[in-house]
Amino acid sequence: MKHKNEPDSWSKSINVLFFFTVLSLCISSCVTQRNLEYMQDKNRESKTFIEAQIEDYRLKPNDELYIQISSLDDAAANIFSGTSSQQSYYMATIQPYGASLISYAIDKEGYVHLPVIGSLLVKDKTLADVSILLKESLTNILSQPIVSVKLVNRYVSVLGEVRNPGHFVYSQDKLTIFDVIGLAGDITIYGNRKEVILIRNENGKNIRINVNLLKSDILTSGYYNLRPNDIVYVKPLGKRFWGFDQFPYAIILSTITTALLIYSVTK
Repeated sequence: MKHKNEPDSWSKSINVLFFFTVLSLCISSCVTQRNLEYMQDKNRESKTFIEAQIEDYRLKPNDELYIQISSLDDAAANIFSGTSSQQSYYMATIQPYGASLISYAIDKEGYVHLPVIGSLLVKDKTLADVSILLKESLTNILSQPIVSVKLVNRYVSVLGEVRNPGHFVYSQDKLTIFDVIGLAGDITIYGNRKEVILIRNENGKNIRINVNLLKSDILTSGYYNLRPNDIVYVKPLGKRFWGFDQFPYAIILSTITTALLIYSVTK
């Protein structure tokens, strides 16, 4: 009688072992929708968020400036940067990195060196400040000078759990953290949206900021809009999400096989 009950007991043990193995794997490795949804809010109605004030970017050493100068006397203006048609062609046809070939770099002391005008201190000035400064310097040189200044090396880096990490160049004056995530192909299902790290250099110091993309309050944060040279790092989740095509069947079968072997040896 005892011999007949052994298969039933053995079968029950295997079933219990299989159940708890699958349950433990699912519990320890489950990512819920709350881990993946951006800007969660209990109130589903439309809400208005006042955007944080965006400060104008202050120039720093190693920044590169694209300077276009024109006036009623085009021949004289060409001394500074070639003809306007040439500049328009270059900016329209070459990549942002190639634009540095026709730009002016700010040296480590914060000066930019221009023909005829000479050296100008532009460190900690905005692009608008530099335009005004150049226009004033050209008043006695050109007839009704028109100056346009743009920052060439606008870029951000995105690392970590995103589909396409990399170094992204942009031209618009305003770039949000969601714009950057979109450029990187969105955060993967393994990315921790609650702990996104933003690294920013301010006054020669690297600052680390933790950004929570699960909260709608990010829309009012001073870190919602990025600055040139910012680095965004998306940390991985401690848990993993497994779909049907990713479920670790091999691990489960290996565990069951090992358990059966141990059980048979001990019996």
